[in-house]
Amino acid sequence: MTEPADDRPVAVVTGAAGGLGRAIVRRLAADGFVVAGVDIAGADVAGVDEDVHPGRFWRCDVSEADATGQVVHDIAGVYGGVDVLVNNAGVLSGRFSLLDSTPGEVRRFFDVNALGALLMVQACFPYLRDSRLRGRVINVASRTFFTGAPGQLGYVASKGALLGMTRVMARELGEYRIAVNAVMPAQVATPGTRAHSGDDTFTRTMRQQAIEEFVTPEHFAGLVSFLCSPDAEMITGQTMVCDGGGLLH
Repeated sequence: MTEPADDRPVAVVTGAAGGLGRAIVRRLAADGFVVAGVDIAGADVAGVDEDVHPGRFWRCDVSEADATGQVVHDIAGVYGGVDVLVNNAGVLSGRFSLLDSTPGEVRRFFDVNALGALLMVQACFPYLRDSRLRGRVINVASRTFFTGAPGQLGYVASKGALLGMTRVMARELGEYRIAVNAVMPAQVATPGTRAHSGDDTFTRTMRQQAIEEFVTPEHFAGLVSFLCSPDAEMITGQTMVCDGGGLLH
């Protein structure tokens, strides 16, 4: 069993074995958090155990209520609580016409991208409420909600739902001094996004940015780090974008 966290704050990061997730895990660990990485892949991805040290990984499908409740119970039992929750787990999308979308496919996007975040918040709430550092929830959303990316109806709709949920969570959890925000990355090249897009797509997106440089997972993790810091304790209900000025709103 992993040693208790002592006085170090505890961060739970879902989707922790993916490209963005691993960068967030590494950054929060460097910031002094003990990080509990949660992913449907568990610790099967090479190198993830080193990323999360001195924390560890748990296997969990965040769309399953019993599983999320159990994994948060186990994490809190090992480390004594939860101070930060980063809802990064998500199902990515290829591109196909809305006319070809099936109810089952669309529900899967909502089950993971929206419902999964809710289930994790519900499970973590007692610990976030009692956090001596003020609890934080960071929901990883998507710029596609604003751009209306063609061919990604289920994905875009589920991420839009997550934005709405972020605002409701901020209002309802504010009385417990829990800050809830949404963050949006650029079209960052990760193993997941590369499964659906080639180099020309990433380059085209970058050329539309105010700062014409590729946004990295580490850039995005820096935004998450800030929202977990004491400097951000009065920022809540907001949507923040890390994309080099590609989306101006």
